[in-house]
Amino acid sequence: MTLKEERELKKAAKLEAEKQRIEAMREYEEMYDTFSYICGIDEAGRGPLAGPVVAGAVILPKGKRILYVNDSKKLSEKKRDELFDVIKEEALSYGIGIVSPERIDEINILQATYEAMHEAVNKLSVKPDILLNDAVTIPGIDIKQIPIIKGDAKSLSIASASILAKVTRDRLMTEYDSLYPEYGFARHKGYGTKVHIEAIKEYGPCPIHRRTFIKNFI
Repeated sequence: MTLKEERELKKAAKLEAEKQRIEAMREYEEMYDTFSYICGIDEAGRGPLAGPVVAGAVILPKGKRILYVNDSKKLSEKKRDELFDVIKEEALSYGIGIVSPERIDEINILQATYEAMHEAVNKLSVKPDILLNDAVTIPGIDIKQIPIIKGDAKSLSIASASILAKVTRDRLMTEYDSLYPEYGFARHKGYGTKVHIEAIKEYGPCPIHRRTFIKNFI
């Protein structure tokens, strides 16, 4: 076998393995196949000290497969950016909800996350029949919900939503970096890294810091 043939064989094997992984991630979509519109929901940004919390909601067409979709935390930034465009293009409908740091301080991060999820669902052009959620049950929503622990690694719809949420939030934090360059938001996206905490101690909070998250540092 030539080197080229060997490379082609490895490439084909990798592609087949990826197709099988995606099939496994369609387990819940298959399980609830009797529902017309299955929506995956996930959030990004519950833990950071600064910036908004963002939720994504994605309805994929029945039987849709998008290769390389995975829990957004397991993907490189480049791959997430690529998939962000593919998911928006391929989805039957998608919505993104954004809740500000001020609102997070006002109602707490859990309630703000629920609010972002409500907003994401309300932005869908089609009303879903069922929600596949990453671990949570959203209060005050009149749609059947299935909370799935580590759902962003188990459901194609939830993983797709996690990518939309994370890329949207990361891009927002990069924009904030140009407004408040001393904090390094483009690098750490508002998470509590040593560099970020030191910047808060040196410069004090900026308008996008969550005051309830940083009270130990100021």
